[in-house]
Amino acid sequence: MEKENKQENITQENKKIKFSYDKYYKILLLIPILILILSLVYLGVFYSKNKDFIYKDVSLSGGTTITLKGNVDSVLLESKLKEKFPDVYITKLNDITTRKQIALLVESSASSDSLKIEIEKILGYKLVEENSSIEFTGSILGENFYKQLIFALIISFILMSFVIFIMFRTFIPSIAVIFAVFADIVMSLALVDYFGIKISAAGIAAFLMLIGYSVDTDILLTSRAIKSREGEVNTRIFRAFKTGILMTLTALVAVLPAFFLVTGLPDSFRQIFLILAVGLTADIINTWLTNASIIKWYCEKKGIK
Repeated sequence: MEKENKQENITQENKKIKFSYDKYYKILLLIPILILILSLVYLGVFYSKNKDFIYKDVSLSGGTTITLKGNVDSVLLESKLKEKFPDVYITKLNDITTRKQIALLVESSASSDSLKIEIEKILGYKLVEENSSIEFTGSILGENFYKQLIFALIISFILMSFVIFIMFRTFIPSIAVIFAVFADIVMSLALVDYFGIKISAAGIAAFLMLIGYSVDTDILLTSRAIKSREGEVNTRIFRAFKTGILMTLTALVAVLPAFFLVTGLPDSFRQIFLILAVGLTADIINTWLTNASIIKWYCEKKGIK
């Protein structure tokens, strides 16, 4: 008797959840769409001001990177250098275990000679191999490298889209998956630009990784909802959600501590972790609000139960 009552309560709860989801899933679809529109508008304004969709560091735009070994006063150095080089960007490198500063990265579009001379004036000593290293990237080389990375990103997205169409062979579900991945990239890019982060080659690679991270949960959802016939559509979507959200949260648990706690990592590594964390958070919205709502709508129209 007690088991029957429990089963009846569970059934009633499931009916309430089903009623709520069936009633509001189209409204939930509006949330990520509004965020995507705002992100696209922001990127459009950003492009009109900067003539590009990202802030590029010296590895992509060309310039000088000087590594200063030891415990150098970064605040004093940055304030003095900005008087002559407004675009200068300084990053600390700390020891992972002791958290002590072991080096300082100074980046600027200025020539290596002019930046070196100014740093020597501020620090009061000569920069030699024992206390520093200097790297220079030409603007043409950096621009070509940037174009190649963007080309690789576009090709990866196109190939991913092609594979999705082959897998599902249905227009709406395939477009829903591709749309969710596109939204992940756009939202992540807009947020990175908003915080004024200069993207390096590693940052572009992070967006490539994000395509793979994003598409797996969308494929899981679409496969479970359309191809499987175990339970109702809502049940299949909820089962996919339990598996998919665990996958995404596991990845977030891996990258977030590395970004916030490990301060000794190079800036390019922390940039990868940041972009992946932002993209995975966007993927939760775009997969389980956007894609799930579209798939649910599609199943209703096609009579898939």
